[in-house]
Parts: sequence; C-alpha cells; structure tokens
Amino acid sequence: MTDYSWLVKNIYITALLPLLAFALIVFFLRWKEKLSAGFSISMILLSWLISVWTLIEVITNHGVAYETFYNFISLRGFNLEIGVLVDPLTAIMLVVVTTIGACVQIYSVGYMHGDPRFSRFFAYLSLFLFSMLGLVVANNFFMIFIFWELVGLTSYLLIGFWFEKKSAADACKKAFITTRIGDLGFLIGLFMLAFYAGTLNYGAVFDQVSAGMIPVGVLTAIGIFIFMGAVGKSAQFPLHVWLPDAMEGPTPVSALIHAATMVAAGVYLVARTMALFVGSAEASMVVAIIGVITSLIAATIALTQNDIKRVLAYSTVSQLGYMIMALGLYGYDTNLGHHSPGFYAGTFHLMTHAFFKGLLFLAAGSVIHAIHTNNIQEMGGLWKKLKFTAPAFCIASLSISGIFPLAGFWSKDEIVASASHHPVFLILTLAIAFMTAFYMWRLCFLTFFG
Repeated sequence: MTDYSWLVKNIYITALLPLLAFALIVFFLRWKEKLSAGFSISMILLSWLISVWTLIEVITNHGVAYETFYNFISLRGFNLEIGVLVDPLTAIMLVVVTTIGACVQIYSVGYMHGDPRFSRFFAYLSLFLFSMLGLVVANNFFMIFIFWELVGLTSYLLIGFWFEKKSAADACKKAFITTRIGDLGFLIGLFMLAFYAGTLNYGAVFDQVSAGMIPVGVLTAIGIFIFMGAVGKSAQFPLHVWLPDAMEGPTPVSALIHAATMVAAGVYLVARTMALFVGSAEASMVVAIIGVITSLIAATIALTQNDIKRVLAYSTVSQLGYMIMALGLYGYDTNLGHHSPGFYAGTFHLMTHAFFKGLLFLAAGSVIHAIHTNNIQEMGGLWKKLKFTAPAFCIASLSISGIFPLAGFWSKDEIVASASHHPVFLILTLAIAFMTAFYMWRLCFLTFFG
C-alpha cells in the first residue's frame, strides 16, 4: 500500500502557512510594512508551490483520493472530525486559490501603497486565504462549515476595510447579513444530515446516499437546505443583492473575493456534495433553475451598468449561475440515467473563470488608479495610455466571451453541451453567452477605444 502521509502533511502546511503569516503580522510585524507584505507574499507563494506539487502527485496517482482524520469530539457515538481529503477537486481548488491569492497579494503592494493600515490589509488577506484553503481541504461537513463561517468573517473585514466610508461600512454589513441567511439553511441541512446519517464525514454520508439508506424526500430537503448556503456565498437569486455593493472594498479584495475564492466557495460546495444531488432529481432541478435564473438576471443588469467594477460584479454573478446550472443539470441527468458533462463543465468553468475574472478585476483596478473614476462614460481612448493594462483586459474579455482558443471557450462550450438535452436551458444558456460578449465589449470599447 502506498504511503501518502507526506502528502497529507503537505496539505496541512499549505493551509497553515497563511495563518502563520496572519499571526506574525498581527503580533510582530504590524509596524513594518515592507516586511509584513514580503512575509505574507512569501508564505502564499510557498503554499502555491506545495499546491502545484500536490496536483502533480494526484495526476500521477490517477486521481486516487486519500483521506486522513482524527476525532475531535465524541458525543454518544457521534464523532466530529478534523481531517483532510485529497482528491482531484481538492488539488485543482488548491492551485486556483493559491495562484489567485499570490497574484492579488503581489498586486496589492503597489495598490495599497501609502494606506495607513497597509500591514493590517495583508494580515486580513492571509487570514482569508487560510479560511478558504481550510474549506477546500476539509473531509467533513462540520469542518467545512467552520471554515465557511470564517470565510464570511474575513470577507466582512475586507469589504469594510475602508470603514470610514459609510458606503463601505454598509456594504460589509449587507454582505455579512445576507450570507448569514443562506448559512442558516446550510446549518439546518447539516443538522438533518447528522440526524439521518449519524455522521458528517463526506465518504460515510455519500455511501449511505448511494445505498438508498436516506429517504428520497429527506434527501431532497437536505440537498436544498445545503444549497441555500451556496446561494448566499455564491450570490445566487434571491440572495445575490450583496455582491455588487461589496465592490466598495479595495479592488484587490474584489479580485480575490468576487472572482476566485469566496464566491466560488458556493460552487465548490455543490460540486463537493454532488452525490446528494445525484440522489435527488428534485433538488438537482432546483439547483439548475436557480442557476439559470441568476445568470439571466445578472447578465441583463450588466448590460446597463456604467461603473466598471459593477459590470464585472454582475458578470461574476452571471457566470456563477452558469456553473450552478451545469452542476444541477448533471445531478438531474445522472439521476435519470443520462450522460451529462455538467459536473466537469461546472468545475472546469470554475477554474477558468477564476483566472480571467481575476485578471479583469486587477486590470480594472489599474484603470481606476490611473484616472480616479469608476464611470466608463467618463473614460475612453486609454489604449495608448495604458499599454499593458488595456491588452490584458481585452484578452480576458475575449476569454469570458468564449472566443477560441482561449480558456473561456472550452469551459463555456462544455456548459452549453451540458444543457443540450434541455431546450429551455439551452436557449437561455446561448442567450446569456451572447449577452456576456455584448456587455464585456461595450465595457472594452467605452474604456479603451471610446
């Protein structure tokens, strides 16, 4: 039997390095700005190296999952565990989170230069990345919920970082309260799962679901309640209202939270618990319907926005709806015995979207930093002025528009394929794709060529 103990140790180290950076900045480096930024960046870069190594090992071992845990609390035979699960989904998400996190932290050195709370910003970023990495590597529902709430707390701190502005203070409270509504449903689902399954370990729960030991009606309710958590975190209808206001935080926060990590947590949760939705066609269809409604509403709103960050914010909501819809259709089709690429399409688009949307937000921050306005109607002709930012923004826009041969083409093509057996979903998916291309190029032309 292959010994994977070294791999698990690496996973623990990957998650704990940002926590170490947070602790050292708060207690020892808070008055030394360059040192605090340098240490925080070095820790996330080290996490990135370990994440890439982990991904290579998972590929080498053909995606074989490995899990280790120990009992944290035992109550009358019910165990709460602390542990990690290493599988292809974990490995991909580790690389996504650490890559985007490292890019955002390096970018923040220049963007936040001169801010009186410079070191605190890097401490918050490190704590956020620790929370997100802990959520990704968790092997049970108890542990993922703990890190889920910690992600909510750190996003509150980052969105309201410039709390002296009333708009920023209101935005962080709105985000915190709105996502708590979804988290209440998530918590109810976990209580139901613990009662009927007698465990919160992923593997044990999914084995019971596949064996038909949990009644279908109960499974449907559990799936919908757990999905409520994803609705809150990933800004799905009707809890999508917090995300556009959350643009009040510094632009690097927008890139980190709203493109690559926090909002992706809801999609990750659905993908991680896909076995629950495969066991209930009704819950899967609810997921798919909410996803396509969210995507359509957000795309139509993005068509009319004039704030560069709000266009990108509503675009994020729309693309998250795309992913959620694909995952829901996968669960629905698989339950009926049909082949669907939805799971692979949803998780693939989760990865590609993180990179091109992160690039869009960082480039938007560069534009705002240069001309000190968010209004695209006041921009124009910036192509010659911003010689690096403009091409980067346009390349990312081509990708999100689904233009061959960029990454967005391949992942969006898979999502369209996942809807091919459902005429209504297929028509709406194609319509949203055309709207995405329109509002992104409206944004590009008004900003760089108008």
